[in-house]
Amino acid sequence: MNHDLPIFEIEERLCTALPVHRRLVLHAPTGSGKSTQVPQMLLDRGLSPGGQIVILQPRRLPTRLLAARVAWERNVKPGTEVGYHIRFEDVSGRDTRIKYVTEGILLRQMLHNPRLEGIGTVVFDEFHERHLYGDITLARALDIQATTRPDLNILVMSATLAVEQLEAYLAPCSVLSSQGRTYPVEISHLRKDSDLPVWDLAAREFERLIEMGAEGDVLVFMPGSFEINRTIQAIQSTGAAKGFLVLPLHGELPPRDQDAAVARHDRRKVVVATNVAETSLTIDGVRLVLDAGLARIPKFDPHRGINTLLVEKISRASADQRAGRAGRTAPGLCVRLWTADDHRLRAAQEIPEVNRLDLAEVVLTLKAAGIGDIRSFRWLERPRDSLLDRAESLLRDLGALDGSTGALTDLGRRMLSFPVHPRYSRMLLTAEQYRCVTPVALIAALTQGRGVLLRRQPREVLQNREDILGQSAASDFFLLMRAWTFADKRGYSLEACRKLGIHAQSARQVAPLFEYFLRIAREQGLTTDPAPVTDEAIQKCILTGFSDQLALRLDRGTGRCQLVHGRRGILSRESVVTEAPLIVAAEISEIETGHRELNVTLDMITEVRQEWLQEIFPGDFAEGHTVVFDPATRRVVGVRQKLFRDLPLENKLSEKVPEDAAARVLAQKVLEGELKLNEWNHGVEQWIIRVNFLATHCADLGLTPIGKEDCRAIIEQVCLGAFGYKEIKDKPVMPFLKGWLSPALVPLIDRYAPERLEMPGGRRAKIEYFPDGTTPKLSTTIQNLFGLQETPRIAMGRVPLLIEILAPNQRPVQVTQDLTRFWSEHYPKLKAELSRRYPRHEWR
Repeated sequence: MNHDLPIFEIEERLCTALPVHRRLVLHAPTGSGKSTQVPQMLLDRGLSPGGQIVILQPRRLPTRLLAARVAWERNVKPGTEVGYHIRFEDVSGRDTRIKYVTEGILLRQMLHNPRLEGIGTVVFDEFHERHLYGDITLARALDIQATTRPDLNILVMSATLAVEQLEAYLAPCSVLSSQGRTYPVEISHLRKDSDLPVWDLAAREFERLIEMGAEGDVLVFMPGSFEINRTIQAIQSTGAAKGFLVLPLHGELPPRDQDAAVARHDRRKVVVATNVAETSLTIDGVRLVLDAGLARIPKFDPHRGINTLLVEKISRASADQRAGRAGRTAPGLCVRLWTADDHRLRAAQEIPEVNRLDLAEVVLTLKAAGIGDIRSFRWLERPRDSLLDRAESLLRDLGALDGSTGALTDLGRRMLSFPVHPRYSRMLLTAEQYRCVTPVALIAALTQGRGVLLRRQPREVLQNREDILGQSAASDFFLLMRAWTFADKRGYSLEACRKLGIHAQSARQVAPLFEYFLRIAREQGLTTDPAPVTDEAIQKCILTGFSDQLALRLDRGTGRCQLVHGRRGILSRESVVTEAPLIVAAEISEIETGHRELNVTLDMITEVRQEWLQEIFPGDFAEGHTVVFDPATRRVVGVRQKLFRDLPLENKLSEKVPEDAAARVLAQKVLEGELKLNEWNHGVEQWIIRVNFLATHCADLGLTPIGKEDCRAIIEQVCLGAFGYKEIKDKPVMPFLKGWLSPALVPLIDRYAPERLEMPGGRRAKIEYFPDGTTPKLSTTIQNLFGLQETPRIAMGRVPLLIEILAPNQRPVQVTQDLTRFWSEHYPKLKAELSRRYPRHEWR
């Protein structure tokens, strides 16, 4: 143990506080030693008598490196007293007392060991990153502690954290804080945006700072392995790199290369890393940080319907964490490769994963753990209902949850054996049935990152692609698979790939993912040996993974489609599947137009057949009956339907048409403007406005306003008993409107909100009422107003009318609500002018 680390300043307080509530929040900055020293403190002080100390880490690379560091400090081999467990690699044994694991490992372990037998303390490290599985595992640990394991210790550690929220969630708990020891870090930004690739920017700034005399080792943050490799090449090509050891650090590297990046060397070094170096790992000697400000952040991709890693700008909090890496051992310098204006516009913190990831895999895990009502689960931050609804809907469509009860099915339990998204576990299980695991594993790999085929290519490139790869296919995936095979056989040659519009680097990144999925399949007992495979078998597997995105072509001319769950979309023009009447789309894009409407485009299309649906999802078919409007006959007709879930696959005419259903369909067509009720005229609209006017100004009359839904109901009453447009076209409407009110109220409309008002000379002037509630207006010629001294009032005398006074030519000459003032102040001038223009008219 390294007793010089700042964390030892609170050792006694920590060891005293933890046993009080067996729940403790520890806030300690990066580099204080909490990740390596706290587990040793607990072990050496005998504070975990119930068994192992398990430390949850968000990422695999720090998990292994931290375990190796602690094992070295304790002079033991990894796998003995100190071990680790990450996906597909368990370096631990029965004697392991300190065990570092990735977050999903313990959650899965809880399914088989619900009391966490053999575990005395669970430590949640770097909790401020708010990873989905960290949140869920903490909630499950609290439930276990509160029910069957009151002796279980729960310790939550973080470098930056909203302690108040966590303290309330864990209450009762203890809270400790270690200030740590850091040195000042000077932070600078680019003066202006640059068009240079981010790796060239990093190399330029590296060269400038080294030539200015910057000291110490250098840590460069890049979002992924591709950018890291380009950055290493760019830095090594500078003159300033002479004498430096330039090393990569990311999760895809072999362990030996990862160890080299964090080890001490005789020469100065430059470590180019992903965000794995942002928190858990401390690289000694770093005094200069160059930050690209980007990271591959897990998010739900609605196009693919799965969680993916997308390159995003990091938050200001993450940028501060990275900058702090330069001040661990001495004063340092951090150069951010973006402008200060850009920095101000960035999010303060990352959105917790629970509100930015697809929750299907987590919901499946919780269901397997016996959590029947997901919404009542002990969430630290409850996800939006829409995310939970989407997850449960998808799991039902995949067959993992029972459609009526929502309970976990046997198929769902088998799917849980695969540590992949449920879409692909479902596809791989089906692939075993159809003996096509290897091509399905390749499809799974091809969907995880950036597309292999570039879009919007020149005609020459598209022609080359068609000549070599072929163009027609039963699935866009088949073309994608051919493109990857072409690139793989040519060693991902940039020139060869460019001619076919293939993204060589993306294709290269598919290979390790392909092996990853094959390894998962083999570990679960699936057959991956090469064997002849039919296209039909692969298509069936794709169908099982994306049955929730099944679509029926509505016509061939436009590619319009009706999807399950009541959605509509249009086929992508770039799809090679052009004639199939029934398809599934692996990607759905929703693009908002300038009119705030969504254009839904279906992409990555695969042709399927109805008999496959009956073979794979026999329980999802139903017979239905509906009524529709036939535009040719302008009548409502009955239709018997064969439904897959809610998607009608077959329609046959039926004699059965219920009156109320026919009325609803006809009313809807009227409201949409496709059919017109001749008697629903201006007078009807004015009568409705008059009712609403009195309901506002004479509430004591007890009138209820007539709203849009009321109008729909009234129109349905007009249409009741009719089955075609001819029967409603000239049907009277006013009796139905008046019947909407009680008989005693109908006469009050004409009394207090009259349609016309009698003038002194005997003429009746029309009153216009307005839907926005503005003052009603009476328009009449000036001669009709002779003898009327005061402004007329309506609504039981509460509302004076707006008087629009017209000249003999019916054009307005004055608008007023004060008729008395008009006669005394304005009329004399108007009379002199108008009497000259209209001498034959009477003027008083």
